[in-house]
Amino acid sequence: MKIEICLESIESIVSAEQGGADRVEFCSDLFEGGLTPSLGAFKVAKRKSNITIHVMIRPRGGDFCYSDLEFEAMKEEIRLFKEAGADGIVFGILSEDGEIDVLRSSQLIALARPMSVTFHRAFDMTKDAKRSLETLIELGVDRLLTSGLEPTVMDGMETLKALVKQAGDRIIVMPGCGITERNFSYVHQQIQAKEYHVFLPGTQDSKMSYRPDHIYMGGMLRQAEFSISHTDVSRVEIIVGSKENA
Repeated sequence: MKIEICLESIESIVSAEQGGADRVEFCSDLFEGGLTPSLGAFKVAKRKSNITIHVMIRPRGGDFCYSDLEFEAMKEEIRLFKEAGADGIVFGILSEDGEIDVLRSSQLIALARPMSVTFHRAFDMTKDAKRSLETLIELGVDRLLTSGLEPTVMDGMETLKALVKQAGDRIIVMPGCGITERNFSYVHQQIQAKEYHVFLPGTQDSKMSYRPDHIYMGGMLRQAEFSISHTDVSRVEIIVGSKENA
């Protein structure tokens, strides 16, 4: 069994490795659900850690139906991260009618090889889980990140069980969204997946002593300006320990 940690900073990558995680999914802007991180941050992370790093390839938040320009950007990002030594990419592209975009997906997969390829939770916005899974298998995707077409893994439990059974050894079905150190053992007992995707943040207080409280750098849905989120080593250690006993 493997544990993948979803994160958005170099410090979090180091923490995930210290906690015993098997792999990380490196993103930026998790407030948007995860976007492509900067190439500079990735290069520093590679120098400062030895953990397997899969990189999110997602040009913006919102839906997964991309313009021609956005698709060109995705291809260029794959080329750059491949050249920089990424171990894998994570992406998802849908057509307007809620199906896997086979043509564009096949182009990105071909461009990414020999890196590992994960199709992310864009899958959960498709019409039919069984049909979409078979499409990904035909495309040759290595793994699928999914919450079972529901908001969280706990909500999509029955669908996830069915997907794991349907997949067999043809593709890895990796449950993710809403898994914590408190419910991990139960989730694994029910689903019996080979890999799990978890987000385990901790909060670190800002070093700033001068703190004007009337200025914000984000939009109307404001996160605390002087509170910084990083992966919590102790939470990773708990899940890894649970994995060993599963």
